[in-house]
Amino acid sequence: MEDKLERVAKALGVSKEAIEHFSEEAIFNNIQNNYEGSTINAGPTVNHQCTFNPLDKLVAAYEENKKLYERLVQAEKDKVSYLEKLIEK
Repeated sequence: MEDKLERVAKALGVSKEAIEHFSEEAIFNNIQNNYEGSTINAGPTVNHQCTFNPLDKLVAAYEENKKLYERLVQAEKDKVSYLEKLIEK
């Protein structure tokens, strides 16, 4: 019996003692007190407050994409101009 228990524990990635001392009540208590949003055992370690404005980040990303697009368009214009000069010669 001990050998089977040891093999099952190894397959599950837990200790043999964890299986022997398993308690559904403890599992439900753990889940109930640790779901996101629970403040029962959170203490001072949980901080779900944003330290930035998400819209500011979105606007900054939009502006960066706009600058990259403008640089890409300018590079294409420069390439076309260069090719036109080559054709003229």
